[in-house]
Amino acid sequence: MEKNTILAIVLSVIIITVGMGIQTKFFSPEQTSEVQAAPTQTVSQESTVIETPSYKTAAEYGWASNVEGSLVALETDIPTDIFKFETNVFIIEFDPIGASVKSLKLKKHLAQGSPVELIFNDGSSPNPFSLYVGNNKTNPIDAPFKYKILEDRVEFSQMFAIVGKDGNPTDESFALVKTFRFGADDYLFELAIELKNTQNKAIGLNYDGFAYTLAFEPQLGPAFHETPDGNYTYRRFYIEQNGKKSRPKLKDGTYQTSDHLSWVAIAGKYFSVIGITDAASYTTTLQEGKSENILLESRLYFSRTALRTANSKDVFRFYVGPQLKANMAIYNKADDNGFGLSDLNLEKAIDSSTWLGWLESILKWLLAFFYRLIPNYGIAIILLTILIKIVLQPFTKKSMDSTAKMQSLNPQMEELRAKYKDNPTKLNQEMGDLYKKEGINPIGGCLPMLLQFPIFIALYGLLNKHFELRGALFIPGWIEDLSMPETIWNFAPVSLPVIGSNIRLLPIFYVASMILSFRINQAGTQQSGMSGKFMMLGMPIMFFFILYNAPSGLLLYWMVMNFISIGQQVFVNSRRNKKQAEAVKKPQFKGKKG
Repeated sequence: MEKNTILAIVLSVIIITVGMGIQTKFFSPEQTSEVQAAPTQTVSQESTVIETPSYKTAAEYGWASNVEGSLVALETDIPTDIFKFETNVFIIEFDPIGASVKSLKLKKHLAQGSPVELIFNDGSSPNPFSLYVGNNKTNPIDAPFKYKILEDRVEFSQMFAIVGKDGNPTDESFALVKTFRFGADDYLFELAIELKNTQNKAIGLNYDGFAYTLAFEPQLGPAFHETPDGNYTYRRFYIEQNGKKSRPKLKDGTYQTSDHLSWVAIAGKYFSVIGITDAASYTTTLQEGKSENILLESRLYFSRTALRTANSKDVFRFYVGPQLKANMAIYNKADDNGFGLSDLNLEKAIDSSTWLGWLESILKWLLAFFYRLIPNYGIAIILLTILIKIVLQPFTKKSMDSTAKMQSLNPQMEELRAKYKDNPTKLNQEMGDLYKKEGINPIGGCLPMLLQFPIFIALYGLLNKHFELRGALFIPGWIEDLSMPETIWNFAPVSLPVIGSNIRLLPIFYVASMILSFRINQAGTQQSGMSGKFMMLGMPIMFFFILYNAPSGLLLYWMVMNFISIGQQVFVNSRRNKKQAEAVKKPQFKGKKG
């Protein structure tokens, strides 16, 4: 059997390799546009306009003592109410404290009927897009900023002074201006950070070689309440450098580099935040850790090197949106987006198969085709499963016939094993002669498995992260989101190992179909020993725990595939038993006349 195993592996590799070469432009890895519709709205322009104050020196403010090197805000009596800003795709809540973002929701993508929230913060961490002084990531600048809204942008400003050795503000005061600029339909926006020294001399922001740090923290939404398992719920870091995408290696939960990166991404299953810097010098830091409420934090920091000019302006760009190629690839051509950007290659941040991407793209096209016929992705998955079974039917039939023939030879095989139990070489030779005499190919039953293996892997990737399955309803009241595991009963706060606090029905159906399939496939054969029991019960139980939290769409495909196979096997077994019964009734010899 070792030779057969090697041959099976070789054939599988050949199938995959040949398939990669047949990918065409019709099956290129495309992502479709947003699946949810929302009313079109223009950029909001209504808000209280609070102008930036005229510049003054720090000495004119007469501040009390403070810690040397720290910053003090020189403008007070500023409104700190959170306010909203909207585009056609965003609903953003800005916080004047720190000129930060409290909430960022996507209008065209929903979670439980409401715009999905892409900032996951329980309130214990600083808001995203806060600034830190130098490279210290402990205390963000939490002064209130004045703001004004000018059509497509929100501009925040505040005057700061640097505290001297005597604990008093020096005359080194400067204006800090943070400007967010949006496109009406872009998921990408600009964040400009401008510092202006009132004394027309170099700004003394130099803290161990750094001026400030811009942060996105603590986590990319949507929120999750179970520890990510890396398969069905995850957050991953990606970087692009010199045109190559890679996953950075974290040491003790941290990755840091002073090299220039094209972009840095925190990628979830369906959404990403991607940070792009300008040509200035930055140190990029990625941190992953756990907290009591968020379970997994993914933080991104850009630390600006010390400033040596009186006026400085840095421009950052952030894509915060869906992992859809239609929304991300527009930043490869300047004419396709509102910012005139090109060659950003943001679509590389999309998680996709590499070795079976061609097959995944074909299956995605077929799934979309069935969805157009019947707009229910659960039914589309079932129809796709039936189509795959039909395509594989000739090979499946051949496999079943081969298996049936081998089962009919069991008595003779047992005789050979008993006769040549002390001579393995002779046993293999006699078994080979028996197969040849009966016209049986020992690996004939492996061919459908070889063909199904690449499909299995490609469908796993497709159904596990296909964007259109997010929020897709199949059966109301039961399977209401094919991208998530279904639940029929939640018994929180009690939590059990592996299954947590949820009872799920699909994994039970799936395991039952596996056990039933094994029993029917082995009908009429003798299964004994530990290997037989493991195949009959051990494997289904193992898969039950492995796939317990798998997306409903994935389990639906495997379950339907099992039940179709059961139906096929029942039909084949019935026909075989009928033929055997007829053969027993038919006389074996005919007598001669006279």
